[in-house]
Amino acid sequence: MTTTPSTAPETVDVLIVGAGPTGLLLAGDLAAQGVAVTLVERRPRKTSNMTRAFAVHARTLELLDSRGLADELIKTGTPLASLRFFGKLSLDLSRLHTRFPFVLITPQYEVERLLERRARTAGVRFRYDTELTGLHQSAASESVTAELREPDGSRTALAARYLVGTDGMRSPVRNALGLPFPGKSVIRSMVLADVRLTEQPPDLLTVSGGGEAFAFVAPFGDGWHRVMGWHYAHQAADSDPVDLEELREITRLALGTDYGMHDARWISRFHSDERQTPSYRTGRVFLAGDAAHVHSPAGGQGMNTGLQDAANLSWKLAAVLRGHSADPEALLDSYHAERHPVGTRVLRSSGALVRLAMARTPLQRTVRTIVAKVLSTIRPASDKAIGLVSGISIAYPAPRGAHPLTAKRAPDLSLREGRLHQLLRDGTFVLVTPTDAATPASPAALVHAHWRGDRTTTLLVRPDGYIAWASDHADPAALQAALTR
Repeated sequence: MTTTPSTAPETVDVLIVGAGPTGLLLAGDLAAQGVAVTLVERRPRKTSNMTRAFAVHARTLELLDSRGLADELIKTGTPLASLRFFGKLSLDLSRLHTRFPFVLITPQYEVERLLERRARTAGVRFRYDTELTGLHQSAASESVTAELREPDGSRTALAARYLVGTDGMRSPVRNALGLPFPGKSVIRSMVLADVRLTEQPPDLLTVSGGGEAFAFVAPFGDGWHRVMGWHYAHQAADSDPVDLEELREITRLALGTDYGMHDARWISRFHSDERQTPSYRTGRVFLAGDAAHVHSPAGGQGMNTGLQDAANLSWKLAAVLRGHSADPEALLDSYHAERHPVGTRVLRSSGALVRLAMARTPLQRTVRTIVAKVLSTIRPASDKAIGLVSGISIAYPAPRGAHPLTAKRAPDLSLREGRLHQLLRDGTFVLVTPTDAATPASPAALVHAHWRGDRTTTLLVRPDGYIAWASDHADPAALQAALTR
């Protein structure tokens, strides 16, 4: 960490470093709740069709729906109701209990476009071509100070009550904190491109590999296809030249054809790591998205996990900054407690998928065949895999003795006042009670909704769509205690 200048810096509520999807969603959420947010990004502001993420899973679509963005995003891509891997493993996403029983194939820049528009409308201050060079916080201070390099090369300081690093795998925020990022590379020399195809693949999503090569083909829905390929015998450095013919060869080895791919609008070579920082919070500084965890692209969970990090953290920061938390430190600590285990599970599941895809020996391929058969034919195993990849089954630790629904995802309930996801668009808690229940007193903003039928369960749903408290019986005292917490 570096020291701060002697002059008093400008102060904001929250400084976010990194304008990718995670930072944009977080910034928009906070600004919509009246929090003063500045978002800095080291890149100049410019539109680009270069994007690695392309899959938006069901749970992420639910979060976007509760922000009024899901339906518009779906128009930009192609929904896939089933996933087929290795020619043997098939996962039927239509069985998901959600308004979005599919994975949406759409480029990351479409997600960023909608999130940036929302953030600007909410009043986020953007500072592009601005780089974080250091930060300082002390136990006695109620702020953290960031040192920034401006577009003209000058140095300035900006103080914030809280700072969030959403600045990617090489996170300057994480490095400034001195936090380790343990892990290893799992894929080297993966070739990635967006191309046109002369022949259309028989399946919307094509994934397969033999002993020497692996390839993946998915449509964006606008005539372009995302193609990824890996060749065991050609482990080049990221900086080595790459051309379309190399990707064609890999695809032919893995899939038997290159589908006549041509006119790549961009192509690159990269490696994929599995890494996770041990702490998502250090004092007044938080890490989210790739700054906190990175993993293989298998399952398309990277961007989705980061967006869900942001949804978890945003309402907690807003509650603390607006004075709506009875125990601010415990609430902020719960971000790490809830999201770090999720990041670990994603590392494990995506790592297992990529190792199956890269199976080379006869024994490894036999194991892959057995796993594919189990997941394709045994319903409970298949449902568990679908729930994990889609994010629908993610739940958080519940207090001892809590109602079984506590800390679980709330489905998009059809209530007398409308759908739950629509009611969550105010960014507040939603209290769901029987029809004849009166509105209780609450220390914070609250939307009170009622069941359409004769259900007697009372639910208190957090702004991120998880159930904070539940009861099957009328208990005004317990409800009031839950509202206060």
